[in-house]
Amino acid sequence: MSEPFVNKVAESGLITLDPEKFFPREETAVFDLKGYLFMGMILKEKDYREALKNTDWTPYTNKPVAITCSADAIIPVWAYMLAASYLQPVAKEIVMGDEKELQKTLFLKNLSSIDVADYDDKRVVIKGCGETPIPDYVYMEITRILRPVVKSIMYGEPCSTVPVFKKR
Repeated sequence: MSEPFVNKVAESGLITLDPEKFFPREETAVFDLKGYLFMGMILKEKDYREALKNTDWTPYTNKPVAITCSADAIIPVWAYMLAASYLQPVAKEIVMGDEKELQKTLFLKNLSSIDVADYDDKRVVIKGCGETPIPDYVYMEITRILRPVVKSIMYGEPCSTVPVFKKR
C-alpha cells in the first residue's frame, strides 16, 4: 500500500502574493499638447487658452489621464498646469507624463492598498510568472512594503523560490 500524497507546499504556511492582482485595468486617457502647438513647434498662450476653453472634456470623464506632449517642443510649465486645471474637475486622476508613467503611478497606487497586517510575521512568496508582464519596479515596491512586517520574502513559485529576505 502506498503512502498518502502530502502537499508540502500547502502545509508550508507560505502565502503567495500575485502582483498581477494589482495591475491597473481601468480605461485611461492621454491628453497630448502636441495638437495645440502652432506649426507643431510653438505654444501660443492666447490660442492655447482659447482652444482649451473649446475642448470637449467628456472623453476624460472619470478616467486616469496622462498629460504629455509627444512633439519635440519646449513646453512651459504653466501649459501643463492649465491643462490640469481643466482636467481636474472631470478626470479621476491626473499624471504628468506619458501612458507608461500613468500606468506606473496607477500600479504603485494599487500596491499601496496592500494591508500589511495580512502579512505580519508570514512567509511570503511574490509570484514571478503570470499572464501579464509585470514591471521590475512592482517587485521592488512590494518588497519595500512587506519587509518591515514579514518573516521572509521569496520570489518565484512556492515549489521553486529564490530567497530575498529573512528576518533574523
